[in-house]
Amino acid sequence: MGVTQTVAAVLLGVVGASLVAWGLVQTSRPIDDEPQYDTRQRELFVQKYACPMTGKHTEICTGWVVGYSKPLCAGGVDRIANMQWQTVATAKRKEREAQKLCAKPKK
Repeated sequence: MGVTQTVAAVLLGVVGASLVAWGLVQTSRPIDDEPQYDTRQRELFVQKYACPMTGKHTEICTGWVVGYSKPLCAGGVDRIANMQWQTVATAKRKEREAQKLCAKPKK
């Protein structure tokens, strides 16, 4: 193998590795990102379960919100089976508990 062929092979290897690295960066998501919520699942939940206050199937339910039984960060799934109507006060309390449960340990 001549010098020219060796240089060309090295350059092609560097370019190929760079493209692979760039592709991984573009498709990966940082670990610290918030989970992505599926808005369609929330819509389906509201269609299936009426607001406890009004009995209507609308997103607007004064004093109530749709929350997760098991937080997503703790292994809960973003599906109707893991959703429930919660009072605003309960949702705030559960959110604080989830933040403690899912907080990364300090080094």
